[in-house]
Formats: sequence, structure tokens, C-alpha cells
Amino acid sequence: MIHIAILGFGVVGGGVATLLSRNADTIALSAASEVRLKYILDIRDFPDSPFSDKMVGDFSVIEADPDVQVVVETIGGAGAAYDFTKRALLAGKSVVTSNKELVAKHGYELLSIAREQNVNYLFEASVGGGIPIIRPLTQCLAANEISEIYGILNGTTNYMLSQMAAKELSFETALKEAQALGYAEPDPSADLQGDDAARKICILASLSFGEQIYPDQVSTEGIGKVSLADMQYAKSAGWKIKLVSRALRLDDGKIVAYVAPHLVRTETSLLANVENVFNGIVVRGNALGDVMFYGAGAGELPTASAVVADVIDCAKHLKARKYIAWGPGGSETTADVSELPFRWYVRRPAGCACKFGAIELLRYDGADSGEMAFLTEPMSYAEIAPKLECAEAYAAFRLLE
Repeated sequence: MIHIAILGFGVVGGGVATLLSRNADTIALSAASEVRLKYILDIRDFPDSPFSDKMVGDFSVIEADPDVQVVVETIGGAGAAYDFTKRALLAGKSVVTSNKELVAKHGYELLSIAREQNVNYLFEASVGGGIPIIRPLTQCLAANEISEIYGILNGTTNYMLSQMAAKELSFETALKEAQALGYAEPDPSADLQGDDAARKICILASLSFGEQIYPDQVSTEGIGKVSLADMQYAKSAGWKIKLVSRALRLDDGKIVAYVAPHLVRTETSLLANVENVFNGIVVRGNALGDVMFYGAGAGELPTASAVVADVIDCAKHLKARKYIAWGPGGSETTADVSELPFRWYVRRPAGCACKFGAIELLRYDGADSGEMAFLTEPMSYAEIAPKLECAEAYAAFRLLE
């Protein structure tokens, strides 16, 4: 029998407890052992919960119990979650997490401790919710040299952009709708500013390229400058606007990782039809080419499903550590995205004399006569930035071609 403890009884932690109870027989069959929930750690009381008898308020109870072999961390953040995770690993317990911030900031350290203690630190649910991506990267695609990984990694912003395009909603209206449906938090800044997506691309890049990529090495731009007008200009030329997270290896071996709105081709892009709260992740390997992973990127049970799959993996590998690791990274690991050339979409005041070279003008019925929008020839951000400042541009987004 495998005993587990859950840290944090929020949406994901509650989903894990529910799934362990609801699918106990199936889980036991997959794990080749009964998996029993022994503790739930939370500072709150849940007297009406069917799991109220499992509640404890002191992590040291879990830490000192030799029966607990797997700890599920769903607290979030990099404060108490970091402390408890380290202590659990040092106590010889495997840890499973959905905590993207913790893995993005401290993945190398925690994986190193797990290796030293001959236990597992698994985090399938930290990137795509219920979408399997970590395991395929480390197993199914292991024979490939990955050159690039990119995708739509945040359901909140993707929902908003999808609704703006489909219903011709303003940014503010789309946000209110997302909040009313529970897709956006009361404080949605981590989603809207791109921080959530940046943490996820850190993890994917670290796995793909073998060195830790830290959040402060990821150039991050959210969707705050995307307007309904931008959506309509893009649509007129056969494009959609998506918040894309991307990491690629340059010829010199350095890694570029960034998050920013992009225009993607409606008819040809693998990401163009990833709509609403769904996520899509494209991996480019030198043997397989492009392969895409698609599905629900968040939600109680989809995320819990990925967490419990990792619990099963831990149960099956109590005596044999799964190999997931990467190097420490550092300042020499990454390069700046500002030097890469892209075609650009630009919206600026009409009549401005600042020149952008050869351009493709965009138009749609009802456009503001006091502005103009166009696509440029390829140039780096370092090259276009002075022109954008000169033109007092309203918006400028890369094209992903």
C-alpha cells in the first residue's frame, strides 16, 4: 500500500482527493498497489468535507511519518511550497506538483535533491494542466534533438482573444466575461501580463534543452495592448492574434525564450484553431518534425488527472528513480530575443512620416480614419524599436510564420 499526503486543499488539491477516492480501483490497478490518502495539509478547516478526517495543520506530522511515501504539493507559489517540498524530498519522500512557479524558479535544485535522495520530483500538471507534455518530452521524444517548442500556454488569455475575435468584443468586455465564467481570477495580472505563460515556457525549455531557464531570462509581454481594432485588421489579411510562448535553440547553442502576442496564419498555423480555454503546444524535433499536443490546459479534474498520473508513476518507481534532470543554466545559457528578425504588424497614427520600409497595408470596413495598420518586412526588435517610438505606435506584434 502507498500512503500519500496532499499539501493544499484548493481546486487542484481537492480534485486530487476526489479522483483518488472516485477511481481508487483503477488507480490501484495502474500502480500495482493500493494508493491511500492519509493526510491533507491546510491552514483552513473543512468540517463538511468528506475528507475532514484527513486534515492536519502541521507539515512536520507528514514529514516525520515513514508511511507517507508520496507528497502532492498543490499550495502554489514559491514560499511555503518551496520549504515543504525540500523537506519532503530530504525526508526521502517523492513529491508530485502542479506548481509552475516553483518548478520554473527552483527546478534544478529540487531535481538535484531528488536525485541525491533517490526519490522522484514529478510535475506533469505544471505546464498544460491535463495535457500530457512532460512525459512525452522525456520519453516519447527522447530520440529527437529538439530545436524549438512553442504554443498557447494560458487559457485565460486565449479565451479572451478568441472571444474578442469571434464576437468583436473589447478587451475590457472580454475580461469581464472571462471573470464571470471563472476563467480569469479577480486579479488576472499574472495571466494578462504573460507571467503564467513565461513560467510554463521556462519548464518546457529546461526539459527540451537540458539547462534551467529562469523566469527573469524570459522576455515577457502580455496582451494588454491588443485591441479589437488589431483583431479586425489581422482578420482582414487572414491572421489571428494569439499569446504565444516560444523557446528555440540558436546556431551557437544559446536559447531564446520569450512570451508575446503574435499574428498566426488562420489557414496554416497549428495554433490558429486553438480557441477559448484550450492550450496547444508544438514541439519541433529533428527526427519527427512538428508534433502538437492539444487539450484542456486547466480545470480541477483535468489537472488532477495529470497529478494522479504522476502519483502512479511514483508508486511504480519507489525503488527506481525516473530520470528527469537538467543543468543549472546561467547567464551564458540564453540570448536576447530582440536580435531575432521577424515580420511585424504595426498600428500607428495616420499621417506619421516615420518610415518602416516596404509595407503591406491592412484595411477593414469601419476602421478609424485617424490610424493605419500594416505588415513590415523582416527586422529585429532592435531595428524596429526606434521606428515605433518615432511613430508613437499603438501596437506592434510579431508574425509567427
